[in-house]
Amino acid sequence: MTVKVAILGFGTVGEGVYRTIQTHESELEALLGKKVEVAAVLIKNNQKERKIAKDVLITTDFNEIINLSQLDIVVDAIVGKDPAFNYLKQAIERGCHIITANKEMFAHHGKELLDLAEEHQVSIGFEATVAGGVPIIQTLRQLLKVNRVQQIQGIVNGTSNFILTEMREKKQSFADALKLAQEKGFAEADPTNDVEGFDAFYKLMVLSRVAFGNAPNWKAVERVGITSITSDLIETADQLGFRFKHVVSIQKEGDKLIGSVRPVLVSKSHPFYHVEGVENAVNVFSDIVGRITLQGPGAGMFPTASAVIEDLVYVSQSNQQNKLQTNPVIEVLPLAAGSVNNFWLISGVSKTELSPSIHPVDQVSDQTFIVETTDEEILQKAKEFPSLSYYPILDGTQILQNKKEYLTVTI
Repeated sequence: MTVKVAILGFGTVGEGVYRTIQTHESELEALLGKKVEVAAVLIKNNQKERKIAKDVLITTDFNEIINLSQLDIVVDAIVGKDPAFNYLKQAIERGCHIITANKEMFAHHGKELLDLAEEHQVSIGFEATVAGGVPIIQTLRQLLKVNRVQQIQGIVNGTSNFILTEMREKKQSFADALKLAQEKGFAEADPTNDVEGFDAFYKLMVLSRVAFGNAPNWKAVERVGITSITSDLIETADQLGFRFKHVVSIQKEGDKLIGSVRPVLVSKSHPFYHVEGVENAVNVFSDIVGRITLQGPGAGMFPTASAVIEDLVYVSQSNQQNKLQTNPVIEVLPLAAGSVNNFWLISGVSKTELSPSIHPVDQVSDQTFIVETTDEEILQKAKEFPSLSYYPILDGTQILQNKKEYLTVTI
């Protein structure tokens, strides 16, 4: 008995999957009781030389793959919504299990694919769509058997995390840190998806679907990138004992979901404080186990391939246990939902412009302050002053409460 696999795309992820299947052949056979073989690879450029065995079908035509006499699993390592979505639909309709590392496609079409997979009695693996080598999807599946997840926070884009780390550690400008990320292959020539938060946003949609059975209305989730963060702000945060991190967050409050993708500040007490470089981390809070944090490499050939191979084992052994929970429609609110006081680092306005609604806890410079106020007040002030930048401080309550005790009223 043999499991026949097709790999769609042979870039970093596709090649990593192929090489891992070759190097872990005996482990996979021991786990599954069957040999796993790559039957076909879909490529874009048939002029490029690749290190693929001669008995593997290498083609630019998906029809040749879908019409193979035996095809058990299709691995999607393509970038973008199309044509990946169309290919995976055809694979499911043929009766193949599918595995995808394509977060943009799955964020847009995951529910449709899951419904189609249920109809055709096949399974879908999508661990590699979020945080590369961090097994958050499988962890959530296990937690959800008993626990009720209430909040997820994550650093899920290694490029942005690398840039912020370089800016702080090497005192670099955003432009210089981005250039280094591009030279190292962490960022694309067009880095918009990473630095403006789109990549993280897609991953948040996937996490939300798994944890809460619903994906928010995309327009209701605040998405802010890291391009507004200057070297001065990085240094100010460092002096105050905080670090900038680009964090996705979604939490359930009653029958509402509150989601955001934005830069935040964390102190040494927060598990994200020491997540540096291209590392990813996801923090999950649930009603029984409490808070758990998973950390690991967020991208790269073999971390992502690891997630795909784990899914290969999962879908091969699954008996339709991968159906996600389905909850009633949940109202999804943006940042402005909160009315509780929180601490913020804000920049770009004077103390006079803050008054009378917002009073600083600390004045860092002429136009940079720490304030304690509500989400609504911050958003209202941002409407009044488009130059205002604001960054929530996730866990600085005790630090800043102590600071309030000795600050003078002259700030």
